[in-house]
Amino acid sequence: MNAASGSPVLRAPATKVADLTGPGHTDAFGIGGTDLGTTTTAPDGRLVSVFGDTFASPRAGGRGWRSPVVLFGDPASVPTGVRWTGSAGRGPRARQVVRYLHQFPRWFARRPRRVTTVLPTDVLTVGDTMYLHVMVCRELGHVHWTEIHSSRDHGVTWRPTGVRWPGGHLGGLFQMLTWELGDDGWVYAFTTGFQRAHGLVLHRVPADRLTTPGAWESWGFVPGQGWAWGLPPTVALPGAYGELSLRRVQDRWLLSAFDAGNYRIDVLDLASPLDDLHTARRVTVLDGCAWEHEDHAGGRVAQLYGGYVLPGSRLDDLHLVVSQWNTARNWPYRAMQFRTDLTGA
Repeated sequence: MNAASGSPVLRAPATKVADLTGPGHTDAFGIGGTDLGTTTTAPDGRLVSVFGDTFASPRAGGRGWRSPVVLFGDPASVPTGVRWTGSAGRGPRARQVVRYLHQFPRWFARRPRRVTTVLPTDVLTVGDTMYLHVMVCRELGHVHWTEIHSSRDHGVTWRPTGVRWPGGHLGGLFQMLTWELGDDGWVYAFTTGFQRAHGLVLHRVPADRLTTPGAWESWGFVPGQGWAWGLPPTVALPGAYGELSLRRVQDRWLLSAFDAGNYRIDVLDLASPLDDLHTARRVTVLDGCAWEHEDHAGGRVAQLYGGYVLPGSRLDDLHLVVSQWNTARNWPYRAMQFRTDLTGA
């Protein structure tokens, strides 16, 4: 990585495959409105998708608030739109998988360490164990701390591992996280803040020491020495980023990122997480737009965010889970599936 000027941004507009949540799609699980939906493959082969703030009614802010929740999907259904087969919790209703109490604004004065919500950032499978990284938030953009939970029953139940990082860890750039396991036994993670105002930094940790905070190393730059592990982190890609999704697809590492500064979702095509992000092949797959200019067949989505790579994707058939929230009306508030062909960019 270096400070070279960026390469041109290519375009491969994604087209909508299906709505994944909302009325007619997730009613059976007590989900009317939800967002996010980062997804991985469980040890038993099914899809595990983790969603954020979830409500029984379609509108954001309605009754039945919980977060995070988990839905299970059929991996064979990805090409035509993920088909949900179940949820985590007792009975069909998707339950909150992290134990805490949502504290509403009227309680704020009495609770200085108030927690309004716990939001998932990414989920990972290593061997027979699944790991979920979450942000414990006072409100959107304000992170008290982050922590890791684990599951040994394919995503049905989750337990805290006891691993926590304060919200200000590494200058606040270790809040929003995405991670992926390499063939070398290391888990690589890109992180940023939760304010959609910061660039990306890179870390790694041995897969068998994922829950040992001291085993995490950052990728940093020292003038005259270059880049090395174990240094204070150096921003590897400046900008204003939100949700991230790092996944190995065929022989490549794909990093999908919500570029809030440019109001779009881009996919960086990497040979390795250590590639120079300034000059990596970068493809815009979805552009944000005004509500009256939406075109889900042409790659334009109003108030978009997310962009999580679905298992089973290929370079010529990349599938992403994309969120949309009309903050003026609180509906639509949903997750959708889009697909694109990166080879045609």
